[in-house]
Amino acid sequence: MSKSQDVLVLLRQIIRVTDMHDKQLSRMTGLTMPQLMTMQTLNSEGPITIGVLARKMNLAQATVTSILDRLELKGLVKRERSQSDKRKVLACPTPAGIELLKSAPTTLQDRFINQFDNLQEWEQSMIIASLQHISTLLDADQIDAAPMLDIGALDRPMQ
Repeated sequence: MSKSQDVLVLLRQIIRVTDMHDKQLSRMTGLTMPQLMTMQTLNSEGPITIGVLARKMNLAQATVTSILDRLELKGLVKRERSQSDKRKVLACPTPAGIELLKSAPTTLQDRFINQFDNLQEWEQSMIIASLQHISTLLDADQIDAAPMLDIGALDRPMQ
């Protein structure tokens, strides 16, 4: 097999493991990866505005609003007016949302971050440089992407 085919196989493996993990996560929690990450962020930050949540997750506010709409329909998140500033709407997990988080599995993204952070700095730099180069080769370097291992639209409904 040529080296270019080796790279394509590796990229395909990454795409497939991401897709398989997303489906497993959906079966176990009923949530998509972006929904789970939204819940985790809300749980760790406490009640925050949608704008702040979007910035913390590196997502567009419209995307976060759509994710919150779906989570609210499931009874996992609530939005309420700030007591100190009635112009602000705060999002926070409901007791059902907090319970779901307690039983949620470790995400593929969390496993990656833990293992990547344990690499030597030079190893991290080599990986980043290689992936940047691959992104450029695929003309993907100008695509806006959130820092999460997921495929498809981030605010998609469950299938």
